[in-house]
Amino acid sequence: MASGSALIFDEEMSRYKLLWKDPVCEIEVPERVTVSYEALKTHGVTQRCKQLPVRQATEQEILLAHSEEYLEAVKQTPKMSVEELMAFSKQYSDVYFHQNIYHCAKLAVGATLQLVDSVVKREVRNGMALVRPPGHHSQRSAANGFCVFNNVAIAALHAKKNYNLNRVLIVDWDIHHGQGVQYCFEEDPSVLYFSWHRYENQTFWPNLPESDYTSVGKGKGCGFNINLPWNKVGLTNSDYLAAFFHVLLPIAYEFDPELVLVSAGFDSAIGDPEVRGQLSLSQQIFLSYFHFLRPVICVIMFRLYISVLLVSFVFFQGGYNLTSLAQSVCQTVQSLIGDPAPRLSGLTAACESFTAGFMQAVLSLILPLAYEFNPCLVLGVVRDSGAKTHLTPVWGHLTSLLQGLAGGQTLTLLQVRVFTYFCIILKPIQNIHLHFFLISFYFKCFFFSLYVVHFKCIYFIFLNKCIYLF
Repeated sequence: MASGSALIFDEEMSRYKLLWKDPVCEIEVPERVTVSYEALKTHGVTQRCKQLPVRQATEQEILLAHSEEYLEAVKQTPKMSVEELMAFSKQYSDVYFHQNIYHCAKLAVGATLQLVDSVVKREVRNGMALVRPPGHHSQRSAANGFCVFNNVAIAALHAKKNYNLNRVLIVDWDIHHGQGVQYCFEEDPSVLYFSWHRYENQTFWPNLPESDYTSVGKGKGCGFNINLPWNKVGLTNSDYLAAFFHVLLPIAYEFDPELVLVSAGFDSAIGDPEVRGQLSLSQQIFLSYFHFLRPVICVIMFRLYISVLLVSFVFFQGGYNLTSLAQSVCQTVQSLIGDPAPRLSGLTAACESFTAGFMQAVLSLILPLAYEFNPCLVLGVVRDSGAKTHLTPVWGHLTSLLQGLAGGQTLTLLQVRVFTYFCIILKPIQNIHLHFFLISFYFKCFFFSLYVVHFKCIYFIFLNKCIYLF
């Protein structure tokens, strides 16, 4: 039985830097990984983790996600002069090269694969790779956004190839969309990619139409790429938790992954230059993310869970305020170890933009999935918050849109603030394996476990201390 959490880091990955003036790239500094690791040592976290050795990735492993032409081009950088490195960097978008970056990039990929191997082989329960450079922006034949090789994409492909995994979930909560990961798996139904990111109607980097919610995958991979774009600034912990509970967790449970990879960017935290006062997420929220993901892992067959920390995405990922970054990294590793999540104060209802986003998700995600599933009964669970919220009118619209399902047989269960008992008698159901489509809808940013049990033709639903019998 796997036990313990792994931490993998090598100071060698801090030994490259920007060699010329570039206002875009200058915030990506080696101290981002060294300060984070020192903070882990100061708080006694490293002593509680299993330290894994770092190795270089092989060319065959890199070629899982990149072309031979691109790899050969990057291999020439150690021999380049500063002027040649500048010219080479300009071939790509928002990235810089250094004579040692090829070596560091191979270490970053190798460290990620070391962690994958340790978790899949049950040597550890979970872990974090503190690596530099990061990877989720890099594409098959292009560096991008401070990324050279796509660590997370290579990790997923490595796990599928070497361990015959059929369902890999990649969660990307960096403030920027990881378009490189999306491009890699957009036609692959065995990898579900979920990303929330600042979008602002395509005015925020990487400024791509593919970063919108309409990009859901292609061919056989249609439905396995999920983007949650933020089109409004000023978001708080409540908005992110609402998205976490109402979108990510239900999808994760349904997908039932065998391995979870997390691209953990911390550039949405308070104080980060990428936020510039326009987002207000506390460092404690990152500990809560892993805490709330833990139940997903408990239902995974092999209980595989890896966090890949991309802390070197200067300007476009990771976290660039060294103080808030170090705090966020500590919170994340403490959650992996199993420390309790802190109490988040000041939670409110989600903002109006989340209401609009919810309706967009209904039209582009929930309804297509529901009609594809073709249920014979639709169950809707509504929680009364006791106060009017931005989401109040949404339920009426959603109910109307669902009338075309199951011949209009829609059952709505209302959960009120006191203990409630509903008894709804339906005509006898001959088929004991009743197929139903469940819509959970809450007015507050809290998620409650749902259990459905059947006894002959009577079904019980237990939800947050309330019992629904039908």
